[in-house]
Amino acid sequence: MIASVWKRLTETAVMRLLSKAKFALPVMEVVVADDWQRRGYSCEWFVDPPGREWNNFVHTCNELVTVVDGRLEMSIAGERCVVEPGDEVYIPKGAIHSVKNIHHATTRWLYGYD
Repeated sequence: MIASVWKRLTETAVMRLLSKAKFALPVMEVVVADDWQRRGYSCEWFVDPPGREWNNFVHTCNELVTVVDGRLEMSIAGERCVVEPGDEVYIPKGAIHSVKNIHHATTRWLYGYD
């Protein structure tokens, strides 16, 4: 049921989930981890080669994502956005989401769950 609600999100609603330039460049893990910890989130690294895709995930908790180096294309409830260094994405629990590295090189990103 929760997934079906998020599937109907409009592009405007998805863009509200994307905070452009939330963190200053260069993105420092300690700054992100401190911010997220204060908000009740973990903070872990993920590294993807060019073209790597992770499709149709659903979690029972909320998730945050921040790109450190590279670029990701994310789909949240069927709406797409491009995530660049310093941007933060909030993925609500129950939202079907996918991630693809659209950078020409490795993309390094941080993710956390509440």
